[in-house]
Amino acid sequence: MPSVFYQGVGDRLTHWDVDVEAATLTPRGSVTLPSKVQYVWPNPSGTFLYVTTSDAAAGNAPNPGNVHRLCALRVGPGGELAIHGEPAALPQRPIHHSLDRSGRYVLTCYNTPSNLTVHRINDDGTVGAAIDQPPELDLGIYAHQIVPLPHNRSVLMVARGNRPTETRPEDPGALKIYGFDDGRLSPLANLPVGGQGGYGYGPRHVDFHPSRPWMYASIESQNRLHMHPLDGDSVSPEPLHDLPTTVGSYDHSFGQISSGIHVHPDGRAVYVANRSDARSEVDGRRLYSGGENSIAVFAIDPASGEPRAIQQADPHASHVRTFSFDPSGKLLVAGSIEGRDVTDGDGTRHLPAALSVFRVDADGRLTFVRKYDVETGNGNYQWWTGFVERA
Repeated sequence: MPSVFYQGVGDRLTHWDVDVEAATLTPRGSVTLPSKVQYVWPNPSGTFLYVTTSDAAAGNAPNPGNVHRLCALRVGPGGELAIHGEPAALPQRPIHHSLDRSGRYVLTCYNTPSNLTVHRINDDGTVGAAIDQPPELDLGIYAHQIVPLPHNRSVLMVARGNRPTETRPEDPGALKIYGFDDGRLSPLANLPVGGQGGYGYGPRHVDFHPSRPWMYASIESQNRLHMHPLDGDSVSPEPLHDLPTTVGSYDHSFGQISSGIHVHPDGRAVYVANRSDARSEVDGRRLYSGGENSIAVFAIDPASGEPRAIQQADPHASHVRTFSFDPSGKLLVAGSIEGRDVTDGDGTRHLPAALSVFRVDADGRLTFVRKYDVETGNGNYQWWTGFVERA
């Protein structure tokens, strides 16, 4: 299957040609967006990409920004991109978006404050109008992902909550489930997993098995992998399986958190990115001070869906935020968001942001092939990366 790899750094979205057999990426061209790329999602045919952008600061930083947009991009025959129609203004910084499974609606969520919108996609692929949503929707705290369930009758929004800090108590996390009908959402279920009202529970992203009724969740704040069976239009209120994603155990004050999660296209394994932001002051410089940066690999039992840890793969880079598989499932490429200054013997060195390329073995394990160093700089991040299958 022909595919293209895309990479967002700052306000530029770059397409790369892919040679699956050689496990190589070759940059071809870029398009400049209205502000910094936040997330990207293709329509089902791969003929359009929908891109959210923002000039706001990340996380809970105080800079709310001014330029928040939802853009449609047309994908050319070689993967080249062009803005298609007028970008739609969004109310605040978008953190994640997806398309419903019909490809007719864009679902977008916002982290601070937690919020969501639904936009129609016009027949010509341009972004249409936002659809009014009922005021009684429970939006949780710090939304981090919004996706349709496999049957497309309901939508799940992951509300991460916030870890406690020296000045602020913990905010609880939850899974918010909404009914979905012609772009309109309705309250369906609130799942504050863990039996403590969502405290001690900080989910980030979920992904679904391609053929079985199983959902896997990356629990960011606690560095865990949860497996939930699907339950009609919702998911089970508590996980059936709960495993650590890291080798070590970490207090919430240590900067160790899990990140993206993806099930292999054929369902053989599920993968979670581990990232450490732990830093310490050394001679006036903020240096990386340990933790785990890895892709955790879990084999999936084909009968029960139970995940089993089989590998911690080293991306040879720091803080992987996004990763994806090429459509054939033979390659995985992981993107780290920025460079880090790290200790090296008695001195220090700079570990740049990178695209880390792995082959996927028959049992799901990863074999590192190479990496491409990425220059970010000027306050930019490599915020999103991903494969798109060409029509």
